[in-house]
Amino acid sequence: MFALQETGNEIRRRNLKNSIDLQEENRLARMEFKIAVELSMLAHMIAYHSESRIDESTFRKLHAKCAEEVKRLNGAVELAEKFIDFGILKKKSFNDCRHIAAAILAGCDIITSRNFKHIINVKTVRGVKIITILEGYKDLLIYPPSVLLEGDDEGDDETSGQ
Repeated sequence: MFALQETGNEIRRRNLKNSIDLQEENRLARMEFKIAVELSMLAHMIAYHSESRIDESTFRKLHAKCAEEVKRLNGAVELAEKFIDFGILKKKSFNDCRHIAAAILAGCDIITSRNFKHIINVKTVRGVKIITILEGYKDLLIYPPSVLLEGDDEGDDETSGQ
């Protein structure tokens, strides 16, 4: 019976440690978000400062804009990581993952790329479709630029028939 109590105590200690770790992780994530917003604001203020002074109203609007911008970027990073976690693309293709994720979050219908190795292949196209369905996003079509050029095939047929 004593051994069972020790096991129960160990479980409680581990649960408490996990809870503290999770709280610390959440605290750090909030701090990181605030820092990202401040950095974004600083970049905008430096660019804006050359034009005029920043009043309180503009400063508040800028803060809201930067917070939304950081949220959007964080969402793209999280979605990009899902492409890697699901084995659709590898870690070394993280920029490709972010490109696709940003297009999905922006609500794009189509993206084009000349990257046949990572983006325009059956595995990636099918994987992106699965992730968009699972996550509840609108479907994203992925094509090479040549597919979107209108009239090329028709023009070739007319020329070859003459």
